[in-house]
Amino acid sequence: MSGKAENSSDFLPSSATYSSTRLKMSGLDVKPKILCGRERPAYRHAQHSHKAFESLNEMRRRGLLCDICLVAGSQELHCHKSVLAACSQYFYAMFTNEMSESKAARITLKEIDPSALSLLVEFVYTSEIHVTEDNVQTLLPAANILQISEVRDACCEFLQAQLHPSNSLGIRDFADLHACQDLYSYAQTYTEQHFTEVVHYDEFLSLNVEAVCRLISSDRLTVTSEEQVYEAVMSWLHHNLASRQDCIEQLLENVRLPLMNQDYIVQRVEEEPLVKANSRCKDYLIEAMKYHLLKTDQKPLYKTPRTQPRNPIGLPKVLLVIGGQAPKAIRSVECYDFQEERWYQLAEMPSRRCRCGVAVLNGLVYAVGGFNGSLRVRSIDVYDPLKDTWNSCPSMEARRSTLGVAVLGGHIYAVGGFDGAAGLDSAEYFDVRTGQWKTVANMSTRRSSVGVGVVGGLLYAVGGYDGASRQCLSSVECYNPLCDIWVTVSEMSCRRSGAGVGVVDGFLYAVGGHDGPLVRKSVEVYNPETNTWMAVADMHMSRRNAGVVANGNKLYVVGGDDGSSNLGSVEVYDPATNKWTLLLSSMMTGRSYAGVTVIERPIL
Repeated sequence: MSGKAENSSDFLPSSATYSSTRLKMSGLDVKPKILCGRERPAYRHAQHSHKAFESLNEMRRRGLLCDICLVAGSQELHCHKSVLAACSQYFYAMFTNEMSESKAARITLKEIDPSALSLLVEFVYTSEIHVTEDNVQTLLPAANILQISEVRDACCEFLQAQLHPSNSLGIRDFADLHACQDLYSYAQTYTEQHFTEVVHYDEFLSLNVEAVCRLISSDRLTVTSEEQVYEAVMSWLHHNLASRQDCIEQLLENVRLPLMNQDYIVQRVEEEPLVKANSRCKDYLIEAMKYHLLKTDQKPLYKTPRTQPRNPIGLPKVLLVIGGQAPKAIRSVECYDFQEERWYQLAEMPSRRCRCGVAVLNGLVYAVGGFNGSLRVRSIDVYDPLKDTWNSCPSMEARRSTLGVAVLGGHIYAVGGFDGAAGLDSAEYFDVRTGQWKTVANMSTRRSSVGVGVVGGLLYAVGGYDGASRQCLSSVECYNPLCDIWVTVSEMSCRRSGAGVGVVDGFLYAVGGHDGPLVRKSVEVYNPETNTWMAVADMHMSRRNAGVVANGNKLYVVGGDDGSSNLGSVEVYDPATNKWTLLLSSMMTGRSYAGVTVIERPIL
């Protein structure tokens, strides 16, 4: 470098240097006058972001400033970590946490299809992607793993538009496999509404017996007569009679024979050789004939699962409040009928239980863990609404009270809690098909009195109490079952232990809770798309350890305590109006630490 002193003008473009020189020579004051009241809004260039990403994409194509190489199969893609992290929570977690990948220049993605990865990287830089019949089955799983929700949603919309009686069962199962709950529900509803067409295609004829039973047991099947369900069952059996004939008893249990025409029962069902050869099927026939012998006014009083008419619109809902602390652990189960606006008792639990978690799966209600008045437990009680009875199922690996429980991907997850000695950072899930509990990755911190909710295929653990540091928590983390990792997301505005958590329209609500002696009535809502929390209207009453559940696009907050006494009241939040209202009818027993859920009205 020469001995000439550096001057800022040396780095100006030649035109700028020329203009600067002319102004100095003129001796004029070039500062313009600004008139009062004439200020304009901040300038914003509408195409700035688009142009910036176009430039970034061009740099990617030319291999400029790239700091990461993604490898899938023989595919190698050079990218920018910051761009990937900005568009994918998966890459954000990978590159911003203390993982070995955060410093790596080359990462192999073994579970990602190479062509799908190429399309997703292209989307990240261009915001465009073409979902087709040829790529959707590889693209959706890859978008799920990499947490690129926009592409996942585009794939779901594509599959939803492709629904047909010949493929609805396959699309439903594909959605279930990849935790696309909205698509799963839509495909299931489509299948139920087109049942009489679905049963003629290979997907139905290829189902296993358990899947057929689940489908034909639905109250929402759209059929003009129960005979159509029976005919579908017989078609399935005769598709492979040699290996399926022993399933007749299992299937006929879910066919509502009493609702069939009496002549049809006598002429077709009773004369069917498979039915004649099975004693249990004969019992179903006797039940049906007995029903037909009753007088018209007596028939509504004769209730079994097979005498209830199907309701394609869906059965009325009820709110269950299970166990709780009043002031000690109790066995009581209350039920609120939304349609009749009244409370009534259901069968009590086998033992006292409070501080448990509750989940509904395959029509059964699971009361998980909790405190029985003397011990923290790992046992589970299972309620069958059709029979109004309780049974047990395999216990968890760990004792957990004040835990969070939720259903994700067809499994029941138990998160955090207190085992009697310390708060827990562990989590585990129950696979109902195998009857086994399996552990998953630990959270980043211990959380007892934690609230949980599921949004977009991810499980969120909200607040709680960290016994190690003796602090109520404002932190939140979410679990991705596809990657088996927990990722920290934005904190709440305040510390909340014992907050209730509910999900409405894809938003996660944290309700009440406490920070030491301070019991809150405040509520805040989390938007997963923007990773932000926002305050909404306060409840009428301060509540901690309340039950929270969604029903009909509204949030119900049940019981809890205000720091001095248990509450029997129920508050309802309407997001459309941002207002809370008190339910006119309170519970029969005020309680905190109860498990709550909403199910279809039990047939008692």
